Amino acid sequence: MINQSYRLTSPRVIKAELIDEKLKEDDLIVRPTYLSICAADMRYYTGNRDKNALKKKLPMALIHEAVGQVIYDPKGKIPKGTKVVMIPNTPIEKDEIIKENYLRTSSFKSSGIDGFMQGVVFIRRDRVIPFEKIPERTAVLLELMSVGMNAIDKFEKVSHKRKEIIGLWGDGNVGYALAVILKNIYPNSKLIVFGAMKEKLDYFSFADETYLVSDDLTDIKVDHAFECVGGRYSEDAINQIIDLINPEGTISLMGVSENKVPINTRMVLEKGLTIIGNSRSSYEDFKKCVDLLEKNEKIAKTMEKIISDEILVKTIKDMTNAFDKDSNNAFKTIMKWEI
Repeated sequence: MINQSYRLTSPRVIKAELIDEKLKEDDLIVRPTYLSICAADMRYYTGNRDKNALKKKLPMALIHEAVGQVIYDPKGKIPKGTKVVMIPNTPIEKDEIIKENYLRTSSFKSSGIDGFMQGVVFIRRDRVIPFEKIPERTAVLLELMSVGMNAIDKFEKVSHKRKEIIGLWGDGNVGYALAVILKNIYPNSKLIVFGAMKEKLDYFSFADETYLVSDDLTDIKVDHAFECVGGRYSEDAINQIIDLINPEGTISLMGVSENKVPINTRMVLEKGLTIIGNSRSSYEDFKKCVDLLEKNEKIAKTMEKIISDEILVKTIKDMTNAFDKDSNNAFKTIMKWEI
């Protein structure tokens, strides 16, 4: 079957390319309905990646956050029109210890292989999860939420039981989604969010306390911390966490940085801290998030608040317009996909 893939060929240039795809027995054909732009997609689109990485990975269709509707199941098990969230991580092996999103053999859409910016998507049936009650424009945020769920899953396995105060650094999309989940899973813990912009911190009204990172934080202490900052401010965030966290606390790192980040290892040792790395998510993380939003309309509405812009996409010009607008949006830009 001939499919259309909308590939980034060079920074800010998207072109339609025809690809010949073969439907396998375990595949479904899904038509995307909503796509969401991630910071990782923006780094490719704007060319803010290492030149060698760009040369190696482009041309490539972007977007790894998407929902759609099944248009064909060769086994006839999933009805046409079923709404599904698509999982970008594709494992080819199982490991009894290592989660699928950390296996080096797994592939990830919009990171080396085509993402969801396609006319239709050929996808393994174990890489979709059906949903019913969640609005599609909200469900497109499930991948973002699943990343937070993955971090909490590892945090639960490693951290000690004292969770009276949890600190979260980062007032962006990842921080917001994680904060929503943390308040649901740890309702009796005090959640403190630290950010750089008061206008964005105002969105975290459900948190117990919020502070600017530039405030006087002398008297603030946390039992555990999550870092969702990334980029050039990773160093400041991580070192501020090391200063404020109580001994034997756990620091969960989630922010992506293109450069190496120097941290105060002396105090990591003196306080006996545990540092956890987190990236992406698994089928189980997605399933937990789908179940959470299906059962709790209030959480779904809370997540909707970070949709800054919805762009109707019918042409390549609409696609580039969505990416260009995302540069100026405080939170998420989503695309209503009508290609």
